[in-house]
Amino acid sequence: MSSITEDQKSAIISLLREGVLEREQIASQLGVPPNVVRSIKAHYTMGTYDKMASSVSESKTEDIIDAVEASFGLERDLQIALRANIQQLERGLEIADDGKEHQTDAGRIDILAKDKSGTVVVIELKAGTAKPEALTQLLSYMGTVDSEGQPVRGILIAGEFHPRVVYAARAIGTVQLIRYRFNFAFEAVAA
Repeated sequence: MSSITEDQKSAIISLLREGVLEREQIASQLGVPPNVVRSIKAHYTMGTYDKMASSVSESKTEDIIDAVEASFGLERDLQIALRANIQQLERGLEIADDGKEHQTDAGRIDILAKDKSGTVVVIELKAGTAKPEALTQLLSYMGTVDSEGQPVRGILIAGEFHPRVVYAARAIGTVQLIRYRFNFAFEAVAA
């Protein structure tokens, strides 16, 4: 896990405020991992830095980065597991993105699939609780696919859902919410 200096953090926040560069460009320019920029951007967007008068200690920054990396890992594991058995999610569903995230103008779709009727299904995975921003993200992905003239629906998968996400999904009608659960199996190993 890499740590960043206060100067790097300040520079990231400054570049995010300018809004000219993408996360990857900021990371490259400052020599930090892209996930660090993503973490700081998430907290900048939520107003964390404004609330803390733009001063977060290095240990708090590292805690934030650790949490984001754990979330990335869980989302990656969810994606791998789901891709390996997409039928577990819905009978007749087939992967339509050649086994990798599908790039759109709105960002990368975690999994792009088609259902048995040929409808495009955009699947977004969130570790932990899906907040309203997750639904906005899914809808933007659906909009880019929809702009290609194909019928589309979305599935948002998360451990929990913010109440606003549940209410909005009911109103939209083309988004399904699915909660993931872990199921551990244990077996003895002969010694």
